[in-house]
Amino acid sequence: MAVTKEDISMTGFAIVAYAGDAKTALIKALDNAREGKIAEAKKLVEEANQSIVDAHNEQTKLLADEAGGMDMDVTFIMVHGQDTLMTTMMLMDQCKFFIDEYERINKIEEKLDMQN
Repeated sequence: MAVTKEDISMTGFAIVAYAGDAKTALIKALDNAREGKIAEAKKLVEEANQSIVDAHNEQTKLLADEAGGMDMDVTFIMVHGQDTLMTTMMLMDQCKFFIDEYERINKIEEKLDMQN
């Protein structure tokens, strides 16, 4: 049995949607961290992580089907989904780093009594 191109494309759309939700949350997280709202930023990173997990779950379904011997055709939307997911995962790693740095800077500024 083969997975249809439509099935693969729909999975690709789902991955793009989940990764897009994660990216939006990560950008908001950076904005919050820049404003000193570290707890809110970290909460948004966790939300983004859940969206990435959801995207991975969609991806895993196809991987399992292919590993089980099903024939599959690659679709452009699936390639786009994979690309979007991977770049969003890289963005998440960078966001975590920058949030940690904003938190560190805030603590240093508090000690130096430099905050506005």
